[in-house]
Amino acid sequence: MLDPKGRVVMVSGGTRGIGRAVVERLLAAGCIVSAGVRDAQRLPAHPSLFPVAYDAALPGAGKAWVAATVAAHGRIDALVNGAGINPRGTLLGEDESAFDAMWAVNSKAPMRVIRAAWPHLVASGQGRVVNIASLSGKRVRNENLAYAMSKFAVMALTQEVRRLGWDHGIRATTVCPGFVDTDMTAHVQHVPREKMSRPEDLAALIEVVLHLPNTASVAELLVNWRHEDTL
Repeated sequence: MLDPKGRVVMVSGGTRGIGRAVVERLLAAGCIVSAGVRDAQRLPAHPSLFPVAYDAALPGAGKAWVAATVAAHGRIDALVNGAGINPRGTLLGEDESAFDAMWAVNSKAPMRVIRAAWPHLVASGQGRVVNIASLSGKRVRNENLAYAMSKFAVMALTQEVRRLGWDHGIRATTVCPGFVDTDMTAHVQHVPREKMSRPEDLAALIEVVLHLPNTASVAELLVNWRHEDTL
């Protein structure tokens, strides 16, 4: 395993849900965390946690976040792209605003952060990228096609990071959970909260793949609270 102490990890979506659990887990492991957030006041105080203003919907936000991280810490060893939204967009509905919003935030925003951080991940020699997608990026089982399409795109993004970064020591993993007990699933009524996966369990898995050596790469982690034939 790689020594996590002092490794600089950028995490988006760190004020809530899975992203927040990842931030807390990495800080406990000894990482330096650059948290790209819209509201820094929602983050805990910690000497190794450095909030940076970041709005995933804005095209230049990723580049600015990377620049601020490098200016403060001199390096980037890993990224965890956790920011995401989940409005509803269907195949037969004519309103495509949800498709456009999720393409920008869920799909293009992580691509832009990765692109901006790429030379620093290469310089690390052990760069890591974790993209939080969803089991909705592996199959379609409800009407929210817009969300599924955006997460299918994240799967493709991760595959390209793996292909292009392999010889540079960059390893990338897509984490695909089912229902997780966060505010993003607050609308779900047919699954009891206590049966859903826990954010801290996802964070534990993410910490592992971030610190595996280059010789133990994990392409995908499919995690669900129930039995499912795709797993």
